[in-house]
Amino acid sequence: MTRAAATASDLRPLAGRVALVTGAGSGIGRAGAIALARAGAHVVVTDRDGAAAADTCAAASAAGGSAQSHALDVTDDRAVEAAIGAASAAHGRLDILHSHAGVQIQGTLEEVTVRDMDLSWALNVRSHFVAARAAVALMRAQGGGSIIITASNSGVQFDREMIAYATTKHAAVAMTRQMAADYARFNIRINALCPGFVDTPFNAGFEVQMGGRQALERYVATAIPMGRWGDAREVAEAIVFLASDASSFMTGHALVIDGGESI
Repeated sequence: MTRAAATASDLRPLAGRVALVTGAGSGIGRAGAIALARAGAHVVVTDRDGAAAADTCAAASAAGGSAQSHALDVTDDRAVEAAIGAASAAHGRLDILHSHAGVQIQGTLEEVTVRDMDLSWALNVRSHFVAARAAVALMRAQGGGSIIITASNSGVQFDREMIAYATTKHAAVAMTRQMAADYARFNIRINALCPGFVDTPFNAGFEVQMGGRQALERYVATAIPMGRWGDAREVAEAIVFLASDASSFMTGHALVIDGGESI
């Protein structure tokens, strides 16, 4: 391989691969989808908000990537299965699934309703199960793939007054490890992405729980060893890493990116 070819390969480590991302309309999901496209993958961008998915798709294309978008509600099992099957059928394969969509509901045991807990479970655990279940059959037939499940650093530690969120994120990490153990022999790698405080609208629950934006800013400045928010682009680089051959001997891992908060 020439130096020029090697350099091109380094810049586009996912060239020729097909990825599907859920919850890609904003925040980490959006940044990850754009980064995957920039790294050479063709990215199927999905979000419950079809307009937001289309905007991410346009940004991925503007960054020099290849993408298409669809509206997708991850609580609709059949729609999730159909979207994953259609992506594979249209492009001949599915190499990467980033199951990212989720919800953050704050509150203690007495404050969180059963309905809130059911919603947390549906989005933070069950939707990942349905998506991964649809993807593994395709990946096993083609000889492998990479599945990334978004959990949280709340899946490796315990937050105060966040019972629904912490419980379901711990479950997502446990499920990821179990799936990884079961499917490693098929060359399917399954890892959990565990971000901490990244400055996106997703932090609304923590903001309410802590008493407003200023209180949350104080927490970030004092409780996180690095003393700052993470940036969605920093997490996006980790998504590309987990999707690529750079992490080829890595499965069942909870990759924590939180500025040291969980130390």
